[in-house]
Amino acid sequence: MVNKKNKKKRAPLLTRMNILFFAIFILFSALIFQLGVVQILNGDSYQEEIERTNLDTVDIPVPRGKIYDTNGELIVDNEAMYSITYTPSNGVQAEERLEVAKTLAQYIDMRDEQTMDQITERDKREYYLLLHDEEIEKRLEAIDTEEMDNGEVYDATLELITDEEIADFSEDELEIIAIKKELDNAYALTPQVVKNEDVTAEEYAAVAENLDQLPGVNASTDWDRVYPNEETLTSILGNISSQEEGIPAEDLDAYLTTGYSRNDRVGRSGLEEEYEDFLRGRKEQIQYTTSQNGSIIGSETIVEGERGKDLVLTTDLEFQQEVDDILLDEFQSMKAGNSYENRFATNAYAVVMNPKTGELLATSGVEYDTENDEYNNNAGLTTLTNAHEPGSSIKGATILAGYDSGVISPGETFNDAPMQLAGTEVKRSVQDMGTVNDLTALERSSNVYMFYVTLRLGGDYRHPMPQNANLDINMGETLQTLQNYFNQFGLGSTTGVDYPQESTGLRGQVPDNPGNLLDFAIGQYDTYTTLQLAQYVSTIANDGYRVQPHFLKEAREPVDSMDELGPLYYSSSTTTMNRIDMTNDEINRVQEGFRLSYQGSQGTGNDYFQNKSYDPAGKTGTAESFEFVDGERFDLNNLTLVGYAPFDDPEVAFAVVVPHVGIGEGDQINLKAGERILDSYFEIKEEHDEEAEDEE
Repeated sequence: MVNKKNKKKRAPLLTRMNILFFAIFILFSALIFQLGVVQILNGDSYQEEIERTNLDTVDIPVPRGKIYDTNGELIVDNEAMYSITYTPSNGVQAEERLEVAKTLAQYIDMRDEQTMDQITERDKREYYLLLHDEEIEKRLEAIDTEEMDNGEVYDATLELITDEEIADFSEDELEIIAIKKELDNAYALTPQVVKNEDVTAEEYAAVAENLDQLPGVNASTDWDRVYPNEETLTSILGNISSQEEGIPAEDLDAYLTTGYSRNDRVGRSGLEEEYEDFLRGRKEQIQYTTSQNGSIIGSETIVEGERGKDLVLTTDLEFQQEVDDILLDEFQSMKAGNSYENRFATNAYAVVMNPKTGELLATSGVEYDTENDEYNNNAGLTTLTNAHEPGSSIKGATILAGYDSGVISPGETFNDAPMQLAGTEVKRSVQDMGTVNDLTALERSSNVYMFYVTLRLGGDYRHPMPQNANLDINMGETLQTLQNYFNQFGLGSTTGVDYPQESTGLRGQVPDNPGNLLDFAIGQYDTYTTLQLAQYVSTIANDGYRVQPHFLKEAREPVDSMDELGPLYYSSSTTTMNRIDMTNDEINRVQEGFRLSYQGSQGTGNDYFQNKSYDPAGKTGTAESFEFVDGERFDLNNLTLVGYAPFDDPEVAFAVVVPHVGIGEGDQINLKAGERILDSYFEIKEEHDEEAEDEE
């Protein structure tokens, strides 16, 4: 009885399973049939379709990173602008581009004077050829082109078009030629800007509404560099190439191998060039699907673009502007007070840096345009590139060379009196000082003391030196010894600054008389830049450690917020380039000499720095220079000043250089500018400290 019931229950279950298996069989059969249709009946056609399409990946440029000062003040920004671009498919012909140009000319205006002036005779001939190709081809039959390549044939064809035939184009036709010229510059699947300056809202809207009539054309947005603080720091910041210029020819191969396109805008100078890798950003990557004839049939963004990293500089913008104004004000005052005597003075320079970290707080230069009687106080680049004899400001290096070589010892004295060697003019200090030691030599700026150091470096220990004495020393070796010592401070060598260019100055050759050798010891032979002088005095202030000067403080990830910086990406660290060979006691001795120079009763800078609360130290300098005009020599002076403060714990060091001023007519511009620069630094620092306290 039980078995019969079980059999009755299993019968419906087996039936349902059979139905299920049958359904699965039908589905698999249909799938196999469909695969057969695809592979056997339609396989060839589908394969042809695959072969007719290609995938091409194109990189789309993104805006560059912004640049800020050390306090987060915006220095360089990107300004969005309307842009009309053209992205051609593969294999687009000149005739097709001409049709696009004709249509686009209905919606945008390209008749400005600059654009019209850039149309060449060749541009006109190429346009004429497209309109009269059959007629010109017939003319070509009269020329033997058998041994010509395609380019030569094309050039020969253009030459067959007469000047008269291209002489009377209308303004409308010239506009079409100008637009077509931009279209011709485009590379396949790479956006080319047709117009991005002064694109009106009406032009943008008209193009956007008629894209179906303009294959390859797009109405998009572009960007341009803008400077909220006008010209401040622009010479240091540098510039970027335009899209028309693209990558400079000399750098093309290097850029192309790292993912750039030919028409990419890149840093061409200054910090824009130095930090191109940070500022360039990550390009957006679009994958185009194109048919066999080159038409774009689809696109997909496979990598989202991101603008470049933002740079934060070490420069304090407020302080930079103060230094610019100070230098310009003092330079103009000097020129106005002694215009004829100072007619050869056309520049003034100042560099301010942190002697312990190498952070460049301000780099300022003034240029005077004699022809147009105009001043430019945004020429900071000249502090890195222009070199001059510095005069006595480098005497600290001479004294330290004497210590380390053992030719003098701290406290050693010499008699400062006029000295004349055989074959030289009289060598002397500004005044006869009598007995001076190393400290008073720095305080009062004794030339004669430095002469004796140099003579002893050459092996001549006579003191006092007999008048008209002949020297039996190797001047080449002595000069080399001094230059090697000076190199330790960055004088005559690269400073290591993070910048694509800097001058190391002119290195003097073996002197032809002893006078030139002695002149080296007082800064009147080799030439140095203002940055080199700032690094030199920073090395003394920093207890003998020479640090690398740098403009970059950090790089930040880009964010959309206008009020805050993004996360830290990179931070510059202090780099010690070398430590000079001298002992701490010897360096301390020169530091004391520099303090006396600014604050001692006989110090050459005491009139300006003696009673300052920030306790400064430094050294003044005057070097002889000259200019020749129509064979006539005019003797001049270079006025310099180096310094730092506070004396016990330096946080700021500086150098000022004003070359080619009239003798005795400089109105102490170096001291006036230096005093105001230090005053301004500590005033701004106090303001910032008070603001920080208020925020707490």
